[in-house]
Amino acid sequence: MIKAISCKGQHSISYTLSRNQTVVVEYTHDKDTDMFQVGRSTESPIDFVVTDTISGSQNNDEAQITQSTISRFACRIVCDRNEPYTARIFAAGFDSSKNIFLGEKAAKWKNPDGHMDGLTTNGVLVMHPRGGFTEESQPGVWREISVCGDVYTLRETRSAQQRGKLVESETNVLQDGSLIDLCGATLLWRTADGLFHTPTQKHIEALRQEINAARPQCPVGLNTLAFPSINRKDVVEEKQPWAYLSCGHVHGYHNWGHRSDTEANERECPMCRTVGPYVPLWLGCEAGFYVDAGPPTHAFTPCGHVCSEKSAKYWSQIPLPHGTHAFHAACPFCATQLVGEQNCIKLIFQGPVD
Repeated sequence: MIKAISCKGQHSISYTLSRNQTVVVEYTHDKDTDMFQVGRSTESPIDFVVTDTISGSQNNDEAQITQSTISRFACRIVCDRNEPYTARIFAAGFDSSKNIFLGEKAAKWKNPDGHMDGLTTNGVLVMHPRGGFTEESQPGVWREISVCGDVYTLRETRSAQQRGKLVESETNVLQDGSLIDLCGATLLWRTADGLFHTPTQKHIEALRQEINAARPQCPVGLNTLAFPSINRKDVVEEKQPWAYLSCGHVHGYHNWGHRSDTEANERECPMCRTVGPYVPLWLGCEAGFYVDAGPPTHAFTPCGHVCSEKSAKYWSQIPLPHGTHAFHAACPFCATQLVGEQNCIKLIFQGPVD
């Protein structure tokens, strides 16, 4: 056993069953696949370093404040070198000594065929959308992936000792639009073919210029509004469109309509008297999140990120894991938890009066 663990050229997984018993499973090299690893460790075996997603944060400085729940060696993705280049996901990753260690408290078991398997402490969850990542996509069911790549129903809580039930009809093969949750960050898997049919940054920029060329106006101040360029997405500009997220009326910035001193962001829309959040609008600029190439007509509530109707409605109904057992929809552009009846609102622009 010590030889298998210490051998530099050999991959192995160690299952610690008790203080006196450890099962070591050796892995062999495979010339037909490539392995990529994901986790928060900055050591060389990790190909994609992932840090915690802070809800609504504009930068990564805040990410250092919280204690990360993402495993240092969270998961590995094995891709076939030959067509159709199938990609499969497995929980846990090999460390710098080419080993995976599942500690005494990690859920582990021996399958009927005799091979060992287990789960990582906080688990690796995957959701495949129904209908692929298209205009017709619907949310799928969240599952947990084992160290050997089997699919299980979710545990009662994220780190419960008891595993879920084996789902024999499903596999660990990633599809276009699959979501991978690492307990602290959720990743979106896109395939090359899927991205080929996705709008590009140039298309999103063209949509921005098109909406600005229509010269939308503030219905009260009558000043022309314009979405800022993608490069200036964090700076509120003078012509920035703002919206009342309870009704969708788009205005320029103004400082009236406060309904109370306690709720600083509760404003009354001067067009329809509806009371609700009043926020600047930002064009969602990550093309990979769009399920279609439609015009930017809807805004997520309460963050104000704007995208196409079908993209907004898709993400509005995706339950993303949160904490140990909660799920909620979130804006894909900033991870802010969504609120309101529909989680998004159709925007009402006023054209120029001249």
